[in-house]
Amino acid sequence: MLTKYSQYKIQAHHQLQSAVVWAYEDRPSDRPLVVLIDSEMKQRIKISIYFVTWWALNVVFNIYNKKVLNAFPFPWLTSTLCLAAGSLIMLVSWTSTTHIAEAPKTDLEFWKALAPVAIAHTIGHVAATVSMSKVAVSFTHIIKSAEPAFSVFVSRFFLGENFPLPTYLSLVPIIGGCALAAATELNFNMTGFMGAMISNLAFVFRNIFSKRGMKGKAMSGMNYYACLSIMSLLILIPFTFAVEGPQLWAAGWQKA
Repeated sequence: MLTKYSQYKIQAHHQLQSAVVWAYEDRPSDRPLVVLIDSEMKQRIKISIYFVTWWALNVVFNIYNKKVLNAFPFPWLTSTLCLAAGSLIMLVSWTSTTHIAEAPKTDLEFWKALAPVAIAHTIGHVAATVSMSKVAVSFTHIIKSAEPAFSVFVSRFFLGENFPLPTYLSLVPIIGGCALAAATELNFNMTGFMGAMISNLAFVFRNIFSKRGMKGKAMSGMNYYACLSIMSLLILIPFTFAVEGPQLWAAGWQKA
């Protein structure tokens, strides 16, 4: 026959075992936190890979773009062909044969909202290409690095948005660096400089129009940029023929 002390000891032992089992079984509830952290890390790695890939391809694009412009100095045609190539690739990816990407579902309202974005995108794209045809690629991108300053000033004076003082102070070294680069550029060209400046302004308005007009419209970033490129191409084609035209291209092709 068990004493009261033994009974108490056995009861305490069972309670301790139950507590251990409960704690062990309850531990999986902590696992979602580990899974969440692991998922966030994978997402950050994926974004980093996208960023590095974009940067590397952008470098290659600028180098070959400059080579083309040196041999065949027609920036309007070059801009048009770039948009045409991108548009063609996306159209092929939407076909039922390849089915690489899901074709976007659009309507008239979508294209109306996209129109001002496409106009600004077209101006910015052509202006940047014109700039690269006149000056070094490095100089064009130094001037284009001032885009955050344009964004702040446009938002402040056209949209009435206010920014804290540190934001304005952070623009001082950007503006100063661009001014120093322009003042010390050995092969300075006003057309090249103004092309980069116009490109900055156009891309700022593109971002503003995109944020306002496309709000609430569900579409992947890739499909959105594809639609933007297609519409910009249609806008640019008549201006390309008007500004340069087949006669200039034929003469330039013989000299190239």
